[in-house]
Amino acid sequence: MRFEIFSLIAVVGAFVWAFRALPMRLDLARMPEKGALARFFAATGVAAIATLFAASMLPEFAGGRSLPALIGSAAVLAVYLPSRSVVLATLAGAAAYGAGFAFLA
Repeated sequence: MRFEIFSLIAVVGAFVWAFRALPMRLDLARMPEKGALARFFAATGVAAIATLFAASMLPEFAGGRSLPALIGSAAVLAVYLPSRSVVLATLAGAAAYGAGFAFLA
């Protein structure tokens, strides 16, 4: 394996570990609620979800299978907005995507 690829993997792995482990190991109870670090942690969660959503949708649209992905995304929103349950929304989105993929793709 080339050194450049290995070093990139090591750096990305270290940052992923830091983003996941450090908030649990730091004493965040003493952190001010309106501080810069609190805003950073709040924005990082939303940005991570948006990035994962975009990364998962790109192959669907590039491969011409956009309808099941749109159906699954609509099901997530349709369940999450009234219930505010992430678990139910995830299950509904997975079921709707699976049904859309089975019947439409």
